[in-house]
Amino acid sequence: MEIPAPLSAARDVVDRVARRSPARLAVTVFASVIAVVTLLLWQPAATTSGERPTFVDALFTATSAVCVTGLTTVDTATYWSGYGQVVIAVAIKIGGLGVMTLASILGLAVSRRIGLTQRLLTASETKTTRLGEVGGLIRAVIVASVTLEVALALVLFPRFLTLGDGVGRSAWEAIFLSISIFNNAGFVIMPEGLAPYVGDWWMCLPIVVGTFVGAIGFPVILNVWIHRRQLRRVALHTKLTLATSGVLVVVGTVMIGAFEWFNERTFGALPVADRILASLVAGMTPRSSGFSTVDVGEMREATWFLTDALMFVGGGSASTAGGIKVTTLAVMLLAIVAESRGDRDVDVFRRRIDPTVLRLAVAVSFIGATLVGVATLLLLTMTDLTLDVILFEVISAFATCGLSTGITADLPDGAQLVLVALMFFGRTGTMTLAAALALRSRRRVVRLPEERPIIG
Repeated sequence: MEIPAPLSAARDVVDRVARRSPARLAVTVFASVIAVVTLLLWQPAATTSGERPTFVDALFTATSAVCVTGLTTVDTATYWSGYGQVVIAVAIKIGGLGVMTLASILGLAVSRRIGLTQRLLTASETKTTRLGEVGGLIRAVIVASVTLEVALALVLFPRFLTLGDGVGRSAWEAIFLSISIFNNAGFVIMPEGLAPYVGDWWMCLPIVVGTFVGAIGFPVILNVWIHRRQLRRVALHTKLTLATSGVLVVVGTVMIGAFEWFNERTFGALPVADRILASLVAGMTPRSSGFSTVDVGEMREATWFLTDALMFVGGGSASTAGGIKVTTLAVMLLAIVAESRGDRDVDVFRRRIDPTVLRLAVAVSFIGATLVGVATLLLLTMTDLTLDVILFEVISAFATCGLSTGITADLPDGAQLVLVALMFFGRTGTMTLAAALALRSRRRVVRLPEERPIIG
């Protein structure tokens, strides 16, 4: 079937931009979608009161939805009307698809330019996509995400029916929550939030599973599916992502459970089985989903600090999760181990990691820490809040996680705009930075003499 000329031309433009300037593509698309969603929410019909929301509230909510963060300045369930909630759900869906699709396109661009086929999407092993086949890549992402979201909705729908909601309301809550879960968005439209379901396995287990699947990334999902009969053949990126994510979830669950086990304001008053489930949810959601079944503001400071670290790492590359990504952490830890052993190469799973990947990991981590540091300083100067709550909120925005100690709505407009910028750069920054740095890689004909400065 011949493709119409306008569509063919549009596809060629996207291919050309993805190849020549993938960072510009990501930033432009996300900024444009945020602008449109802001205008849609900045209407009287978007609120239950019928009054026009403030521009900052509309912009903050739009950015949080498109960047699949979950931080809010107003209550999603009671402030926004049905129309407003539909706009938010569509924004989350577009934002989630945009993250996975654009990140995969960036990976293809990097792979074609410098030959690192394991960068973000294992194109050489899947044999399914080339740089020019952007349309096929987008279709694969859409099919995978919609399939998983439908599965989550089918699991949640009967649970909402048992709560006494009507069929229509139950279906809408199941659809909205399934989109929010898989895209790691953290938005809920139940007026009471998730607190009443702290011990509800039927409600919380889909959140845990959906968060994990959404946070590992499309390249991993695709790679596992292709090699489902011979899992030993999956790519190094897949192995690193699954192994590191699994370790972080276990460590987070055990340590947060230990810190909060006897805290009467969070886990302490719950039965043992409910404490275990609450620990599992609290250990999983820093991957970037932002759901919480207890009041984060009542957690111990040690739990906040641990959650800060987990949020900063985030999830997998080309996923709906934020942060510096689990493979970035894994590569740096492996480099430390190799250095401590005196090994010349960084080896894992019978593969050698290219030194340029380590340099890229260091650059992404440093830029992420710098953004967090600058934003923290700005908010400290704008408010009278303490460092612990400011740092928690800033990292949550940068990592597009959405967990909050409850200060977001009370921040001045200037501080909220800082978080808006941080959510935007947190979503597009690490992805575009990695591609931009990799695409700038070049070989020099003449190399200068080598000399080793003293480190440490």
